[in-house]
Amino acid sequence: MRYYRFLRKNSYVNFLIRIIVVLSAIPLLYVLLSHFGYVIPLTEIPAVLCIGGCRTQSAFHIPLQESQFLNDNQVLNKLINEPIDKSKTSILIEKSQHRLTLYYKKKPIKSYTVVFGKNSQGDKFYEGDYRTPEGILRIKDLYPHPKWSKFMWLDYPNTASWKKHLQEKTQGYINFFLPIGGEVGIHGVPQGSDEIIDKRENWTWGCPSLKNKDVDEIYEVVQKRTLVEILP
Repeated sequence: MRYYRFLRKNSYVNFLIRIIVVLSAIPLLYVLLSHFGYVIPLTEIPAVLCIGGCRTQSAFHIPLQESQFLNDNQVLNKLINEPIDKSKTSILIEKSQHRLTLYYKKKPIKSYTVVFGKNSQGDKFYEGDYRTPEGILRIKDLYPHPKWSKFMWLDYPNTASWKKHLQEKTQGYINFFLPIGGEVGIHGVPQGSDEIIDKRENWTWGCPSLKNKDVDEIYEVVQKRTLVEILP
């Protein structure tokens, strides 16, 4: 009888341990799933679900005239005749024009030719669609890159990205189990491959790509939190 009670008690303890292990693993699993883009990060849930009200994105820049490339043959430092305050720089990218324009104090300073993901039409909704995201983003980090000169990592997916991603899923346009993707940034090209940009060949998995000399120039005048607006 005592042996039976011992086994029964021991089985109950083991059951409780299993329950505790499973429950403690749920937060870790959620963190991993959010890291890989399968679920909304906890910090983004209130904004994505519009708890407390929804914020709409509005255009930040006034674009140049169609097909205009401003000061594209001039050195950037000579165009800004003062010590550059990096907090005053911003970037406008227009996919249809293959144009990236650097703004300083909300005024256009210089334009660069830029190319995009292999599937250049439309906004980015999920990992592997080869599209470049649209909307208001910010640089979350920037660093030298071993293959593409420099990398200015954008904060995709942000709140607006998650809203669009979930809308596509709920309307049945994309598979419900597809992750949103990430690791999108502005970068250069493999060494000696500037002709990719000259020919306007969209070659990336979704990142905006410039000539190395151009990405190097921009890299010196931006910082973390620099605003990047991407238009169709």
